Amino acid sequence: MTSSARPDVTTGSGRAGLTGRLYLGCDYNPEQWDPAVWREDVALMREAGVSLVAVNVFGWSDVEPAAGRYDFSRLDAVLDLLHDHGIRANLGTGTSSPPPWLSAAHPEILPVMADGTTRYPGGRQAWCPSSAVFRRHALALVEQVARRYGSHPAVALWHVSNELGCHNAHCFCDESAAAFRRWLERRHGTLDRLNTAWGTSFWSQRYTAWDEVLPPRLTISTPNPAQVVDFHRFSSDELLGHLQAETEVLRRHSAVPVTTNFMVTAHQREMDYWDWAPHVDVVAQDHYLDRRLPDPEAELSFTADTTRGLAGGGPWVLMEHSTSAVNWQPVNVAKVPGQMLRNALTHLARGADGLCFFQWRASAQGAEKFHSALVPHAGTDSRVWREVLELGRTVESLQEVTGTRVQADVALVYGWEAWWAADGEGRPSTEVRYLEQVHAAYGALRAAGLTVDVVPPGRDLAGYRLVVVPELYLVSDDDAAVISRYVADGGHALVTFFSGIVDEDDRVRLGGYPGAFREMLGVVTEEFHPLLPGHQVRLDDGTAGRLWVEDLRTVGAKAVRSAVDGPLPGVPVVTRNEHGAGSAWYVATALDPDAYAALIGEVAVAAGARVEPGAGPLVEVVRRTGQGRTYVFVINHSTAPVDVPVVGHELIRGERTTGLRVPPGAVRVVREEEDQ
Repeated sequence: MTSSARPDVTTGSGRAGLTGRLYLGCDYNPEQWDPAVWREDVALMREAGVSLVAVNVFGWSDVEPAAGRYDFSRLDAVLDLLHDHGIRANLGTGTSSPPPWLSAAHPEILPVMADGTTRYPGGRQAWCPSSAVFRRHALALVEQVARRYGSHPAVALWHVSNELGCHNAHCFCDESAAAFRRWLERRHGTLDRLNTAWGTSFWSQRYTAWDEVLPPRLTISTPNPAQVVDFHRFSSDELLGHLQAETEVLRRHSAVPVTTNFMVTAHQREMDYWDWAPHVDVVAQDHYLDRRLPDPEAELSFTADTTRGLAGGGPWVLMEHSTSAVNWQPVNVAKVPGQMLRNALTHLARGADGLCFFQWRASAQGAEKFHSALVPHAGTDSRVWREVLELGRTVESLQEVTGTRVQADVALVYGWEAWWAADGEGRPSTEVRYLEQVHAAYGALRAAGLTVDVVPPGRDLAGYRLVVVPELYLVSDDDAAVISRYVADGGHALVTFFSGIVDEDDRVRLGGYPGAFREMLGVVTEEFHPLLPGHQVRLDDGTAGRLWVEDLRTVGAKAVRSAVDGPLPGVPVVTRNEHGAGSAWYVATALDPDAYAALIGEVAVAAGARVEPGAGPLVEVVRRTGQGRTYVFVINHSTAPVDVPVVGHELIRGERTTGLRVPPGAVRVVREEEDQ
């Protein structure tokens, strides 16, 4: 099976991008291999159905071996070879890691940590995002690459840098300090406003000159939390500025769409991608199954839905994932037979129109030599390669799904600023962590059979049947008002504990918790009662809660579930309030997963949200629609067959079904038809 069709560049939903087909792709590093291997590689790519290949992602030292001396001969040959075989290129600017000659000549570009120590070359991304020297050299390289390849027929997509901020999200050097002060002056205007925003009357921190202000370097006590949140904002903006600078150069020389690979994952919280997404033509995401989490597949689904949210509901690109094990987790578990296909099609079900892998051929040397690839160390006589071929055939069978959009009538509100603030120091409980509560809410929604749009605070919520707001600790008055108006206008919301507590300056809202949401929820909490690890409270419906309870009283709300023991027996734990034409639920503890899913299901049914028959904690049922057609994806992660009442044409097996039975570990995709 081969495919050489070009992913066409079109404009849709206000965003230029890659559309026209589903495609399979990979990251290719030909500089690691003898040119004799290249022709074998492109022949195997054709066999696998690979149609988009990322090259020059880490190519700086190869194409600029010395300052100002460029050698594009190898990259020329690779791009021409790909083009000759009908394979398109996702061309990297090559700036993600500076070559040794640059840091040797300019050690001032190296990043400095909060404790004042410098990080040196030998890994990757050893550069300060605020370094003018690094920026100058990087943009000079981009200029050369863009001039040379801006009209090359192989190039379908520009790939700026790589995983910006993966290792160098924060730098605390003097140049970063000066940039931070400039950023603060733009944000706050005057020192008086900065002092007010940071609450510097506490601990004698009041500033009288801009030069006194520093990044939150390592202190001997708890740092100023508002300063820390602002430094997160600054750092995200600094890296976004680098993305914009490279993009500006590319667009001077090329009409090809531009992207960079986001990292919407459990181990990367440093960039506010809601701010970044408008600045790329194609939203792209890297995702690797995280075995450190209790439910890696649910986290995969969450990140896919979040990436779709960043793309405004439109198609997006999975720029990297793995065929099997990675190399950077404490135990790098290999994927079992069939798991790669399930993982890949979960991304596809949730809006991806491209499935790409790191990398094409497993490296023989270097830090990632034990990272899996499409062509493993064992070569093509391997289970992984046979599953790659199966995936290629499957993607080809699903081409008609291209460009369709996921149907969801439930929204989950999620924000990086809330994460930065909620997980800061000096909080009521370090056992309560923002992303864990977001994952818990999402897991309950997924287990209840609900498809979810992930949206930022402040996004218009009209049209959603249900909105879930987990631990939105930091929220502006305006963004909180959007949720309140949504409920007052007839919507249904479920808010969990430690939400609405502070404003955008990390300033506590006085008068009782949950602050910004008190009126909407019809409750007032006088004091938090976080629970010790291993402790729980029993509720009057026989379920239990962990981590948290509150000294809560209802002010208009109805108590739905209450504690029967623990520090506050008899106190409401789940409440429901009629607010305007809608209803608002409050959950003041961390419910067990089954109880959480049951409650979410109860609230969703009352709100009129669509619950997918057959879906559950181990079975995903997701719909993509477009051009008058609906496609039902069923992904069975369980060890038992599952029945889903859907009628239509099953695309992978090429057969009609009047009642779908999906075997254990299998995936089915049905073009739905009305039952005759």
